[in-house]
Amino acid sequence: MPAEFDTSHVKNIALLGHAGSGKTSLSECMLFEAGLLSRKGSVDERTTVGDYHELEKERGNSIFSKLMHTKWRGFKINILDTPGYDDFAGEVLSALRVADTGVMLLNATAGVEVGTEITWEYTERFRTPLIFAVNKLDHDKSDYDRTVQQARDHFGSRLAIIQYPVQQGAGFHEIIDVLRMTLYKFRDTGGKPDKLPIPEAERERADRLHRELVEAIASNDETLMEHYFDKGELDEDELKEGLKNAMIRHEIFPLFCLSAERNMGSGRLMGFIDAVCPSANEMPPQQTLSGDALPCRADGPPCLFVYKTVSESHVGDLSYFKVFSGTVRAGMELVNASNGVVEKISQLFMMEGNKRIPVNELAAGDIGATLKLRNTHVNNTLHARGRSIDLHPIAFPPSNLTVAIEPLKKGEEERLSQALHQLRAEDPTLVIEVSSELRQTLLHCQGDMHLAVARWKIENQHHLQVRFTRPRIPYRETIRRPAEASYRHKKQSGGAGQFGEVSLRIEPFFDGLAEPTGLTVRGRETIDLPWGGKLVYYNCIVGGAIDARFLPSIQKGIMEKMQEGPLTGSHVRDIRVCVYDGKMHAVDSNDLSFKLAGLMAFRQAFQEADPQILEPLYRVEITTPEDLTGAVMGDVQSRRGVVEGMETEGHFQKIIACVPLAELHDFSSSLRSLSQGRAKFRMQFDSYAPLASEHQKKLAESYARPEIEAAL
Repeated sequence: MPAEFDTSHVKNIALLGHAGSGKTSLSECMLFEAGLLSRKGSVDERTTVGDYHELEKERGNSIFSKLMHTKWRGFKINILDTPGYDDFAGEVLSALRVADTGVMLLNATAGVEVGTEITWEYTERFRTPLIFAVNKLDHDKSDYDRTVQQARDHFGSRLAIIQYPVQQGAGFHEIIDVLRMTLYKFRDTGGKPDKLPIPEAERERADRLHRELVEAIASNDETLMEHYFDKGELDEDELKEGLKNAMIRHEIFPLFCLSAERNMGSGRLMGFIDAVCPSANEMPPQQTLSGDALPCRADGPPCLFVYKTVSESHVGDLSYFKVFSGTVRAGMELVNASNGVVEKISQLFMMEGNKRIPVNELAAGDIGATLKLRNTHVNNTLHARGRSIDLHPIAFPPSNLTVAIEPLKKGEEERLSQALHQLRAEDPTLVIEVSSELRQTLLHCQGDMHLAVARWKIENQHHLQVRFTRPRIPYRETIRRPAEASYRHKKQSGGAGQFGEVSLRIEPFFDGLAEPTGLTVRGRETIDLPWGGKLVYYNCIVGGAIDARFLPSIQKGIMEKMQEGPLTGSHVRDIRVCVYDGKMHAVDSNDLSFKLAGLMAFRQAFQEADPQILEPLYRVEITTPEDLTGAVMGDVQSRRGVVEGMETEGHFQKIIACVPLAELHDFSSSLRSLSQGRAKFRMQFDSYAPLASEHQKKLAESYARPEIEAAL
């Protein structure tokens, strides 16, 4: 049985926006309007098709992206409902990777929010055609004009008004459409509106907005511009075609009006999606990693891209994918471009939230799911045998929060490892690191809400009790002045003994440092340390005091101590070591003796070289509403942060600061509490800097205390 919809009749849309903007309510309206639901569900009552997960019902908001579909006037619309919190940015990026149009909802009571701004940046990255929809116009505090102005401040003149409300607040029930030059009048219960002429009182405004729309469309198309000059107008078909082309080129973003809660405006939006928004085969072809173009054609080579994986109990992994080329059929065998493994597509499904609807095939441009792909994960491309097609992967954001994790019960480390592996397979923004340096298993995530979801899965799906703790800080140690030391290692226990004596000088190293003075340099080696910085190792031995064959052993001892520095056990960096003298024994000297002598000589010299602890600093960019700027800056400064600059972005402020990692552990939850979720941040490693003397003293004392207690 062939696919029910061909490529040109499949539209893929992602519902986007800040938390609480009404995405899930709109998806429910669209399913209801198409007749797939007999009763429209409610977010408040936890009865929507989209928010079906137990955790979402418990928390009352979307956490995972959902795939649904509806049929409207001969078209299939795949709906990707995405969460609004930045902690779940991975879900948004995955949806945008396979969507052909984004629908950005703006809350008419709050205007452009931080989550809107962040999601906008993602759509810019993907060059996603975009529709704006001002929602919640029936709310008492709605303000359409303010919301549109804020959108223009943020997103520029590319915003093109298609609709505006006649009333706002509780009396909202009329929308004027300046593309069709029609008034839509809704009953209180919403649904299908009456189409009426535009009243005289609104005629001047409607005509002005219609002219602005026509001119915006014509200015982006030379042919339409000529028609407009010739006729002084463009007909509806020309406007639709011009809008589609401009949307594909990311030049115009149409704006609509909605009350998703009362089901007003969703039908017109769906009609626009069908008639104007591009299908996958109208978008620029995908580019493979090798630089080849892959047109979206049903008769092309079969190729699909896995954008999401969900583990279902008693079923296994459910892989969500988009067909970017060809037609995928149940029973087909495809090759994983990443590992060469052949996967059999045993079953194909269309998805309706958590409901799987079996189908025999899916054509290019469509989105679906399959079960039990054993060696295929998120970001993998599957293609036909004999072809080499590998599509660009999704670039997920770096983490903003790191915690150490361990099981509460001893002996469950392996079970925890398996659980974390499964979580990582489902959510690539969750990064697992087993740190040999810190001797901890680290969980890197997007924020405290993201962490709470990971914990819920571990405890409820994998039945493990875990403990989250603050991760240790990867400090570094170095020195501030030169020092010298000699150490003799001597051990006699019957038979061959151990003997090695090493004299060395250590100095702070930096690029451009002059050659050692007062020493004869016979060899030099520069080692780029795995943890950053350098060790520059000089052979300055004269007169054969130490055989050259023992110099690598001395270096090995120094490197061993540099892996666990004398002050805090942290890695040591940026040191120059000159081995200039020593003694050896004809019988008792060996590699081990000189390794231990080098280690102890380095340790003694380090303690006398004015040692310095370096702490990692992170560059933090915080996007916050203007009214919270002072409070956020105060919080940053209380964390020993230094504000380096500020930038204005619409009615938001971006604060750029450098903050010690040791002070950032609870920053995510603190910022969310301070701003009621209105501020967001990104952080990335910047540099290492000297730790203040009072903090260094405390760290060194806390590290030395266990050693002292053990000695006692």
